[in-house]
Amino acid sequence: MTRRERLRAATEQDIRQHARALLVDRGSDAVTLRAIARELGITAPALYRYYESREDLLRQLCDDICTDLAAELHRISDEVGAEFVDKIFAVCREFRRWALAHPEEFALVFASPRADADQRRPDRFADVFLGIVGPFLAEGAILVEPAVLPVELPDLSSHQESLAAAFSTAGVEIPPEALRPDVMHFLLRWWVRLYGHVALEVFGRFPFDLKHADRLFEAMLHELTRETGFA
Repeated sequence: MTRRERLRAATEQDIRQHARALLVDRGSDAVTLRAIARELGITAPALYRYYESREDLLRQLCDDICTDLAAELHRISDEVGAEFVDKIFAVCREFRRWALAHPEEFALVFASPRADADQRRPDRFADVFLGIVGPFLAEGAILVEPAVLPVELPDLSSHQESLAAAFSTAGVEIPPEALRPDVMHFLLRWWVRLYGHVALEVFGRFPFDLKHADRLFEAMLHELTRETGFA
């Protein structure tokens, strides 16, 4: 990189650091180009040399948050034993802990609706989830016994190509035989239950006063392992 390119990269990083601080302290509505410019001591129009719009800056901020989260989840996974259940439990627990500790970042990344022009961007939760679970599939760790899918579900085989492409985007190449419809159903069950519980807890949307959400979360993990044949 040239000196000019290094300076530009450093300025972009500085802008995103100030944006993230505003997000954490005051929520996403506080993340405006004017507010960031005020923090940096420059004019708001000057920021357009680095980011096309507020939405562009927020997308970059989402990428930063996802990168940090994925790195932390991979670290947790590497610290535990080699057993699949131990690893996935550790990752799920850390994801919940992170979400509760970073509600504004969680909301920006995982709960913000996508604009019409941005519909083709992959779901952020999928990026993180598939990036963590993908290596287990690639290594053959998730080899559930072939099972008959619930009759009310559509044929998931038609989505195998899309899921393989999503794994590839997450940097994981999965052999086709690892993406059987019953394995996809297995992934969806974990994905939906984990995402749903954490989102309800972060946003305080449980339909009743839940004093022991941690116990419910642990029960959910153990139920999933039994239902999917890992217990």
